[in-house]
Amino acid sequence: MKGLLGLLKQSSRARGDSDGSDSLLFSTAFAEQGIDASKLIPWEARANEVGAKRLSASRGCKLLQALWAKDRYMAQMATHRLEHFFEFATVPANRDIIRQDEYGDFMIVLLTGTIAVDREQPWGERLRLTETRQGDILGEMSLLDSGMRFSVCTSLNECEIAVLSAQALDEMMAADPALAASMIALLARKLSRRLRVVSARLSEKKS
Repeated sequence: MKGLLGLLKQSSRARGDSDGSDSLLFSTAFAEQGIDASKLIPWEARANEVGAKRLSASRGCKLLQALWAKDRYMAQMATHRLEHFFEFATVPANRDIIRQDEYGDFMIVLLTGTIAVDREQPWGERLRLTETRQGDILGEMSLLDSGMRFSVCTSLNECEIAVLSAQALDEMMAADPALAASMIALLARKLSRRLRVVSARLSEKKS
């Protein structure tokens, strides 16, 4: 954690010495990988497409704090400071918030409702991977590695969500490096735990 925090502080200082155009870690990662900007789906475009309505920051942050307080890792986050970087929205039922194989520069946290996570098969069938619980994070892998989305995430009923974009994460790194370090460490833990679960399931099938 100390090493990561040091890296974030260095990145923050670098922004002060430059115009900032080449020091953004997350929001420029897609371009650095040669990804056509027209293929990138930002939250603003998806929100308009699915008919999302803005949720007040006070309610959204209150819900986020209540949910993350129940998680031993998330409880360490200074969630009251996240209000400045997250967007909050209400999404109608039966809307694809994240689509498989697209490039998206945002992640979401489910605050209320239920979201289905499916994998579209080459022959057209949708394989249900899971149905999320309140407090679950979706889309964080693409936010961190600028890769394609692995699955499609569909609201099964009206959902309230918190959204963190790549640009907002860069702003967090500049304005509050300690908070950004905690957020990135949290996402890394979540991904690690998920991969361990998948690995265990694969090992069970082999034995």
